[in-house]
Order: sequence, then structure tokens, then C-alpha cells
Amino acid sequence: MSEPTFIIPLWADLLGVGLGGIQGAMFASGFQGQRRLDWLGVAIIGIMIGMGGGLIRDLMIGQPPATLQNNWYLVTAAGAALFGMLLAGVFNRINIFIVVLDAVVIGMFGAFGVSKAIAFGIPVVPAVFIGVCAAVGGSVLRDMLMGLPVAIMHVGSLYAVAAGVGCTFIVVAHAWGMSITLAAVIGIVVTAVIRVLSVVFDLSLPEQRRLHRRKVAAETGMIPIIKP
Repeated sequence: MSEPTFIIPLWADLLGVGLGGIQGAMFASGFQGQRRLDWLGVAIIGIMIGMGGGLIRDLMIGQPPATLQNNWYLVTAAGAALFGMLLAGVFNRINIFIVVLDAVVIGMFGAFGVSKAIAFGIPVVPAVFIGVCAAVGGSVLRDMLMGLPVAIMHVGSLYAVAAGVGCTFIVVAHAWGMSITLAAVIGIVVTAVIRVLSVVFDLSLPEQRRLHRRKVAAETGMIPIIKP
């Protein structure tokens, strides 16, 4: 694979990891009773959300995970999670803060994922797919680790869809000559806005419905018609 034409700045990658760690602490602080987590548990959740997307991104691109090539990734994810846990009481009273933080994290991981894929010469459709996987990868690993239903597989706010729209914007804008950096910044905003609006207005994809059959050809009785 050729050398990348664009490299994600370390500070930007660490910022995403740190925000993901804080988001993980916000999630972990919601568990009560027997499900409550200790400091180690909170740190692990923060690491999963902060580093999971980058790990998935780099493995799909076929590169050594950047998060394992520098000491600061792990330190940042764990430290941010513990910091978020200490301030969880304050943050949890500000619902809009949690929603916006979640949206920004999704946007950043998606933008970094698709931008890095494009930089390594991956075609645009797989690049968007990689970006979406990077955006939702941390939450998938988190849910699997804790034995919870995987959030993106169930009816809810537009999570992966928001990331998909943002990533698609980035590849289209870049194809039309916009610099990948500017496209990524706007893509983060697009993803975050869609995610926040979906939460505010309680928007989601239609729920899956069982498909029914009825016979309409009396002479054969074999022609199925599918209707919702």
C-alpha cells in the first residue's frame, strides 16, 4: 500500500480519544446497584470508546493500530475516563452537554476514519464504510464487553446514519477539490448536527416489521405478495 497523502495530527487523534474517554465515563456513571463500576471498570470503558474506533479503522485499512504505537493514547483514554467519572455528577445534570459530546465524538471518529482511508488510496465506498465502523466501533466493543444489546442494531436515534452522512460528505467534497482537512471539519459538524437533531426530535429509522404473505392467485395458490 502506498504512503498516505494525509496524516491525522497526533493532537487531533488524542483529542478524539480523550473525548471518547469522557463519554465512556458518562455512560459508566449511569449504572447503579449490582451493575455499578469501580475505577478500573470506568477506565476500561473509557479505553474501549476512546481507542476502539481507531483500532477498528487501522485494522480495516491494514495498518498497525496507531493507538498502540504511542504511549499517549492509552494514558489519554484512561485519564479522560477517570476525569469524566469525577465530574459525572455535574455533567449528568446537563443533558445537552452529554448529547453534544456524544455527537462530536461520533463525528470525529468517522471523519478520521474516512480521511485516513482516503489517504491510503482506498476507494470511496469502502472508505465511507470504514469511517462509519470507526465512528460506532467503540460503542459496539463497549456493549459487547458489558453484555449489553448492541445499541446501533436497535431502534433509536440516528447513530450510524449520522456518521454515514458525514463520511459521505467528506468523500464527495474531497472529490470535488476541497482539501481533506476542511472536508473533515465540515463532516464532523454535519454528523454532530444530524445526531443532535435526531435526539432532540426523537428521530429514528422505521422499525423492522414482520413480512406477511397472502395468496392472490386462486388457480395456483403459489404467488406470494409481500406487504408491510
